[in-house]
Amino acid sequence: MSAAENIFARFGFRRASMSQIAEEAGLTRQALYHHYSSKEALFRAVVEQLHECAYEAEAAAGLEQEQAGGGLADILAAQIGARFRYLIECVEESPQADELMSEHQLQTRDLYQSFVEHNADLRAETIDRVCTRQDLALQNGMTSRDLARCIQTAIRGCNNLRLDTGLLRELDRMVRLLVAGAIAPAASQSRAKRRSR
Repeated sequence: MSAAENIFARFGFRRASMSQIAEEAGLTRQALYHHYSSKEALFRAVVEQLHECAYEAEAAAGLEQEQAGGGLADILAAQIGARFRYLIECVEESPQADELMSEHQLQTRDLYQSFVEHNADLRAETIDRVCTRQDLALQNGMTSRDLARCIQTAIRGCNNLRLDTGLLRELDRMVRLLVAGAIAPAASQSRAKRRSR
């Protein structure tokens, strides 16, 4: 996998070959084909690993911020920032970054929804846990899953932007704004409900 990442980063998907990857890995082409039936299959495996590592970075950053006593916006911003920071670091040195991002969207479109759901689950669980611990409530009947999906939709809107540190600042502001509009102290929610009766 590491050899494939290096070759794809250096040459891009289209110009990379299984022979180059096999040589980089110290394998024969036949041995490489024994594990991966095609360059496309190997690329998909690299993309899956990339997203798994980004997910781990996301979960760890959120947990660290949570243990440090951060608020919900801080925790979610840390998660998303860590995810995108990891992805940026993986492609920033590659002269083929644009092509790799394009191929990623073309070849792994069917995997994208599973990545989205996996990340939405992490965010919803985080929202539930933090709201309970910090005595917060989501407003207007919103659920943790609703807020997680709103954040994902906002992130999807940033997909047209270049993967760089400017994107990280925009994502941070966006998450903080969404969370600010979605939460209130649980006690004030109860008072508002009593007043409306």
